[in-house]
Amino acid sequence: MRDSGTSPRSPLFTAKKTALMVVGAIVGILVLITGVKSCVQIKAGQVGVVMNWGAVQNEVLQPGLHIVVPWMQTVHEMNTQLGSIEVSAAAASKDLQTVTTKISVQYSLNGSMAADALQNVGDLNRFDPTIVKPAVEESLKATTSQYTAEQLITQRDQVKQKVTEAIKAYIEHTLTEKGIKGALHIANVAITNFDFSQEFNHAIELKVKAEQEALQAENEKRKRITQAEAAAAEVKTEADAKAYQITQESMARASAIKREAEALANNPNLIQLRAVERWNGQVPTYSGGQQPIPFINVTSAQK
Repeated sequence: MRDSGTSPRSPLFTAKKTALMVVGAIVGILVLITGVKSCVQIKAGQVGVVMNWGAVQNEVLQPGLHIVVPWMQTVHEMNTQLGSIEVSAAAASKDLQTVTTKISVQYSLNGSMAADALQNVGDLNRFDPTIVKPAVEESLKATTSQYTAEQLITQRDQVKQKVTEAIKAYIEHTLTEKGIKGALHIANVAITNFDFSQEFNHAIELKVKAEQEALQAENEKRKRITQAEAAAAEVKTEADAKAYQITQESMARASAIKREAEALANNPNLIQLRAVERWNGQVPTYSGGQQPIPFINVTSAQK
């Protein structure tokens, strides 16, 4: 007699077969899930930090496919690509003028130190509020306090350079204190123009206008002085020329008089000749009468 429990058509056999199939399916699903969870793919520009039951390990996974222990190990991805944060900060100048600016800091995570960074600071988005932003604010305050508002404008490049150096030094100091020196690479620090209050800007405009007007007045003064000096030089030149002409004429006249005097002294007859040349043809008269006095040659009369 055949056992009805072992017959392929018996209900018990069918139930066992179904149970085995269900168990097999469950095992297969578990194996599949385990296989899937044991494979981790790290994307380009990322690194993976391995954690055992949530505890950070020193193992850092590079981009690519990796095998981990499922259920026990998890992988936390961290971005190593270049990122940036823009911080709006306000500070006071040396002469207590309020200055505001926007500073953009570009940086990237050092992948080899991702595990230490995650352990000591946290995910990458924790670096902005805890390290980068305080560095920007404190560096701006420390630097601008060394300059007056006018110097911040006239020495803008120098101030930007000092702010940049201060930010990098501050971040490096903070990372060193947290035991993760070199975890961040600062690629660039960009600073926009320094902005001041409307009152200060208006005062600067008035000062610049006054300086321009003073410069214009000084230029006009120099122009007038130059013109006056030129006119004076011209008058002096004319006066020198006239003085020279008078001197030459005087010298010539004196020389002529001297020559004539010498000629008269050596030739007495020339005196009479000069008298005749100067006579107007009228014979002098007595003061008491109308008869003219004849022209008498004294020399002939004495002979």
